[in-house]
Amino acid sequence: MTLPRSALVSVQSTPYYHCIGRCVRRAFLCGEDAYTGRSFEHRRGWIVERLALLSSVFAIDVAAYAVMSNHYHVVLRINADLAASWPVDEVLSRWCRLFAGNPIVQRYLANPAMDSAELAKVNEFVALYRSRLADLSWFMRYLNESIARMANEEDNCTGRFWEGRFKSQALLDEAALIACMAYVDLNPIRAGMADTPEESEYTSIQQRIAGAQRIDNASTATRDETEDLSEVIPRLMGFSGRLDDDQGLPCDLKDYLELVDWSGRAIHPDKRGKIADHQPKILQRLQIEPSALLNYLSHKEDSFHHVIGSKSSIREAAAKLGRTFLQGIAAADRLFPQRI
Repeated sequence: MTLPRSALVSVQSTPYYHCIGRCVRRAFLCGEDAYTGRSFEHRRGWIVERLALLSSVFAIDVAAYAVMSNHYHVVLRINADLAASWPVDEVLSRWCRLFAGNPIVQRYLANPAMDSAELAKVNEFVALYRSRLADLSWFMRYLNESIARMANEEDNCTGRFWEGRFKSQALLDEAALIACMAYVDLNPIRAGMADTPEESEYTSIQQRIAGAQRIDNASTATRDETEDLSEVIPRLMGFSGRLDDDQGLPCDLKDYLELVDWSGRAIHPDKRGKIADHQPKILQRLQIEPSALLNYLSHKEDSFHHVIGSKSSIREAAAKLGRTFLQGIAAADRLFPQRI
């Protein structure tokens, strides 16, 4: 049964969500249209640039992303505590980077000296904008609407560019988060668009690898080069930390890169079924069953529905949503057999 967006997104259950936007009919994000011969490769950069802008404005962090030929994937974290900590002027300045804002808000920004009635009205808008800046639907709405407008203008047409608003899946625990991130980062390899993660254009895994290489070569890189690059790529969440301490992702970068590399080799068309002798430490720590992980990475969208996580996480989410059951228990049992 289809669930309303309000029932699918609950920060109390998890701040992490996997979102997918897919083009309608023959619309392209990248690649070449064999029918017309037109190239749309530049549109992939549109998505990445918008993610960079939104991650600098919203209280929503980017954990992973991949831009494909007719769809994109993004893993996001809603940071409600950060939004709550912003002072009034910060909320208004962030909102007005994307939207015009109410006229009374514009007047306040130009001259904060107002009477009490006007200030009360401004504070109402502050509360509204603060909630929207930590809202997944508003983040995705701005991302999709801006890309649709640009594509329609370029194609000299009107009408729908995306087949729907967006699809979202709640990531209920650490194992679900890391497995989903690996799935997103490996999309270009699964689709035959790249041979290795570092060659996967417009993906978070390529950005992270490039970032690690820049750190290694920090002595030869200038500050200006780093700052210029940061303006056109999303602000990715850092590694090391746990879901409950706001420090970042629940593993270190080395472990994650090993996981992605191992999984990529195992599901590569030329090496299907060949699993490396050694397993990355993260698989042991998160108790993910290797063969089930490969199946998940190959058919993820068919395995789970509205939520992804262990059996207990899914049951807890169902209870919080006032439901007796959520689909995905069988898939969770296969992927996380040692997690209750």
